[in-house]
Amino acid sequence: MPSTVIVGGFYGDEGKGKIVSYLAMKDNPVIAVRGGVGPNAGHTIEHNNKKYKVRMLPSAFLNPDTRLLIGPGVVVSPEVLLKEIEEFGTQDRSYVDFQCGIIEESHRTIDSQGRLKQSIGSTGTGTGPANADRAMRTLKLAKEIDSLAFYLEDVPNTINFALDRNEKVLVEGTQGTFLSLWHGTYPFVTSKDVTASAICSDVGLGPKRVDDVIIVFKSYVTRVGEGPLKNEIAPENAVSRGWQEIGTVTGRQRRAADFDFDLAKRAIMLNSATQIAITKLDVVFPECAHMQSFSDLSSPAKYFIKNIEDQLKTPVTLIGTGPEVDDTIDRRE
Repeated sequence: MPSTVIVGGFYGDEGKGKIVSYLAMKDNPVIAVRGGVGPNAGHTIEHNNKKYKVRMLPSAFLNPDTRLLIGPGVVVSPEVLLKEIEEFGTQDRSYVDFQCGIIEESHRTIDSQGRLKQSIGSTGTGTGPANADRAMRTLKLAKEIDSLAFYLEDVPNTINFALDRNEKVLVEGTQGTFLSLWHGTYPFVTSKDVTASAICSDVGLGPKRVDDVIIVFKSYVTRVGEGPLKNEIAPENAVSRGWQEIGTVTGRQRRAADFDFDLAKRAIMLNSATQIAITKLDVVFPECAHMQSFSDLSSPAKYFIKNIEDQLKTPVTLIGTGPEVDDTIDRRE
């Protein structure tokens, strides 16, 4: 059952898109399926000196042989999805589950004003209000939307059938563990659970069918919007360290802090992580930029990785050393 689940370990923005893209190119999965919340989560991918921003399709779209699915637990903006399908030319391999909820203009309006926007720091994409309507059983589903008729599919059946044939399936999560509605820094969280268990539920993958859970940590911690961030550094300090980042969806500057081992340990526990991916090692250790071999890393960088493995009791198998998909050290067996 060659299924791998990718989840974020902090507050989102860990670099899951890069890791998923790398695995899609390296492992050539038959299917990449997206769980999570909706278009409030953006992934940025760089390949061959071109930058891609994706909010609805799985980040595996760079592999032309991988089918791109969206699980029934995801709320979908038809406008965003259809634009991405057109932009990336994936019309013949993009599919949405019949049961996906639909974000409408009324949801975006509610999400862009009042308490959600002012005190929680909502993205304004309509995902929270759409999920609220889903809980109230009033939300429209993808099977009711004419513009999506060509792309409808029974996603749980498709991915489980692929696993029955021992085909590789990549399951992509969104946001990060501590934005989970259940396990995060409530009320400064997203509108549903986003840990590995929930991502599997989103796509229709039972717990006994998961082989590996790769949890993605950035080499430092960032957070967009409101909510606690332990040991947060001043914005000017983030700039001086080269840690200044802008959110893919929101366009807001991300707040920053040093790597948080306590958060990481809890994230490992909550997600049953079997492997760790570390991204942006080159930002903390610029001398390691673009390296593809662990042996070439500087001694401080090697110590940083070893310390993570020792404290978290989980192997670091993938290391990002630059923005390009191929700026990756692969330590998997």
